[in-house]
Amino acid sequence: MSGCPAAASPPPSPAAKSPRVGKVAEENATGRKPSYEQARDELTDVVKRLEAGGLTLEESLALWERGEKLAAVCEEWLEGARARLAAAMQGPEDGEAPAPF
Repeated sequence: MSGCPAAASPPPSPAAKSPRVGKVAEENATGRKPSYEQARDELTDVVKRLEAGGLTLEESLALWERGEKLAAVCEEWLEGARARLAAAMQGPEDGEAPAPF
């Protein structure tokens, strides 16, 4: 026998190991964008798993790619919030003073 093992099935995907990854992934499959909080929480889990180590290169790369997508979702939500705050701080367009909080 040679020292090279027979081709084995690939390891389970990182998404299969974390219910939260699967939940947001399912929501993306239905066309719904996850909430900021969902994306942030999943991103936190991804970072913890990467920092813990013990993953294969393939698992690490898949988690990194997922983290990049989640970070982009979070940034999109934050940009929207910044735009809403900027619009609220400008006040009404008709020149009236904004109502106090």
